[in-house]
Amino acid sequence: MNLFIVIPFLFVLATFINLLFLPKLSRVTTTDELVSVLVPMRNEERNVEGLIESIKKITHSPVEFILLDDGSTDHTRELLTTLTIGDSRFRIIDGKPLPEGWVGKVHACKELSSHAQGAYYLYLDADIRVSPSIVEKVLFQMNRYGSGLVTGFPQFPIPSILSKMLVPFQHFLVYFHLPIAVSNHTTKRAFTAAHGAFMFFKKEAYDECGGHEAVKSSLLEDVHITRKVKEKGWKVTLVNISHDVSCHMYDTNKEVWEGFLKNIYTGTGRSPLSVVLISLFYFIFFILPLPLALYGVVAGEWTCILPLLAIWMQTLIIDVASNQSRWHFLLIPFASLCFISIMWASMLKGLKKQGYTWKGRTYT
Repeated sequence: MNLFIVIPFLFVLATFINLLFLPKLSRVTTTDELVSVLVPMRNEERNVEGLIESIKKITHSPVEFILLDDGSTDHTRELLTTLTIGDSRFRIIDGKPLPEGWVGKVHACKELSSHAQGAYYLYLDADIRVSPSIVEKVLFQMNRYGSGLVTGFPQFPIPSILSKMLVPFQHFLVYFHLPIAVSNHTTKRAFTAAHGAFMFFKKEAYDECGGHEAVKSSLLEDVHITRKVKEKGWKVTLVNISHDVSCHMYDTNKEVWEGFLKNIYTGTGRSPLSVVLISLFYFIFFILPLPLALYGVVAGEWTCILPLLAIWMQTLIIDVASNQSRWHFLLIPFASLCFISIMWASMLKGLKKQGYTWKGRTYT
């Protein structure tokens, strides 16, 4: 029992130390080089207005905004045209038919790069909102670390029940398990994390790694292209962008489920053994403390509450760092249960070769 108490508090200490190596976006630097802001869009009518309003306020100059309509069947294209008219910084292009062997978003990103003229490429998702000084802040960190790519995990509004459980869990997984000092200061590809909604490339690094064509069939293209960048000898810097970038990732429980379903098994390396081991780890250390604490309250065994307090403390540290709701930490046992459930669902779907559906397309 003593070991079961000590280990969660060691997790707290390890997480606190790990976050000390996560750079914040505070200082700025300027350049007179062109930055290309590149956004793939497919049926994003609900996000168009918020996106355009946000990126129009970007203060860096010169800048170009290239928006790709990837075969939308809603009012995405119409809204893009209306909201960008008269602003010469914007170009709207039509996506080409998806070739065999490509994932839709990856192909759209590759097309965007072929139109970009900048010395830097900032890839954003349509559900991203940024602060006006985002480019200058990211450039400072890129120059500071001499990196070819800067990425980070945004702050996530969490409207639905399932999004409250799973979306902020991305921060937890990375800030707990990834040794950030090793990730940021070396080019070791095994120590890699990235978020595809915010990827700021130096053009040379993007070209040398083969760009999105090098990961054309990947459902986890953000991590895989990041590894390609490191393989070419470039550093990749993971920074805390949560005070400058928000991502309205999913609006409904169905979107959360489908979004995580397509990525999570791939994220384990499609390894059933990894799924089993990860499930056991999170069950023992992040689900079991809740019933143990309830038993402790009933039986008057107050030491049984300590493991739950520890995982709450660990999650609160991460929630504060990632600009998440201050009460979210209370959900960690339930979030862990949801995480295990969707990981198994994703694995079973993959093993049965049923394919994953996203934005009207099915991938295996």
